[in-house]
Amino acid sequence: MNSLGKIIKYSFYDTLRSWWALLYGLFFLIIASTLLYFSGDFNKAIVSLLNIVLLLVPLISTVFGTMYSYNSREFTELLLAQPLKRNHIFLGQYLGLTLSLVLSLSLGLGIAFLLFAGTAAESANLFMLILCGCLLTGIFTGLAFLISVLFEDRIKGFGIAILVWLFAAVIYDGLFLAFLVAFNDYPLEKATIGLTMFNPIDLSRIMILLRLDTAALLGYTGAVFNKFFGTWQGTMVSFFALLVWVLVPLLLFLKKVQRKDF
Repeated sequence: MNSLGKIIKYSFYDTLRSWWALLYGLFFLIIASTLLYFSGDFNKAIVSLLNIVLLLVPLISTVFGTMYSYNSREFTELLLAQPLKRNHIFLGQYLGLTLSLVLSLSLGLGIAFLLFAGTAAESANLFMLILCGCLLTGIFTGLAFLISVLFEDRIKGFGIAILVWLFAAVIYDGLFLAFLVAFNDYPLEKATIGLTMFNPIDLSRIMILLRLDTAALLGYTGAVFNKFFGTWQGTMVSFFALLVWVLVPLLLFLKKVQRKDF
């Protein structure tokens, strides 16, 4: 096994050994099982899970990523003293942490679904929810790693990381709504779709809601989104946009650590 694989394995098992990773998966298992058991409609349970996933997955990924990056600084310095490639060290840590969080999330939601198995269509909806959750994990873990390497002060870095999550989860929607109200006399179809691409949380929400045929709940914008995101081309563009969101923070992080003096 090469150095990258060993670092991924170490970071992966190191995260899984912590109680936080186990509690993370157990939380989603309990919440998903409860909603699926007491809800008479599988799709309604998915909508409820959607709100929880889109709020907590980015938050937990941000907190875990920031804490892990700062707490492993001494171990990282030890690895840097060895004849190892810098990219392997930091990419391995990122992948190990991300994969452990993805596994916890997938097992928590997946086991709950197996206990309350649904139809093939319901399986596809749950798969979409898990996939978006995994992509959001990669995005916000990458952002957390990037922030931690940009700011040496732990408190400042942690505060900025939480602010980034807050902006994406809450503030951006308010600014987006204010923009739509201020310019409601103008054709905003293309602008609305474009602005949605700049927020991975909103993009994930729309993709899943459209699969559940709940676009009517979004009003006029729902019709606009359905016209674009409801097609297979729109779906492919959406996934490509989420992949770009995963890659950009990660590449910026790897570029920064190549020149950083630890």
